[in-house]
Amino acid sequence: MEQKRAIVSVIGKDQVGIIAKVTTILAEETINILDISQTILQDFFTMMMIIDVTKYEDLEALQQKLADLGEALGLTINVQLEDIFQAMHRV
Repeated sequence: MEQKRAIVSVIGKDQVGIIAKVTTILAEETINILDISQTILQDFFTMMMIIDVTKYEDLEALQQKLADLGEALGLTINVQLEDIFQAMHRV
């Protein structure tokens, strides 16, 4: 079975616990993080993660859980399948 990956992006004002809260949701869903990058630009927190969703069926439910978290924290959190992400960002 070919690995299916998705991109999680998190953007918003920096605050304590962002990484912990996002990764807790992924852990609860038994989703492995393959790569993670985060930085703070002035007061803005940005994080990109590549996650393994090979065995995960309901990406929309995951997007909703992360969107609800984002709303509670004042962040924008998105999940996109890697192939869709790459197609949208092709130059």
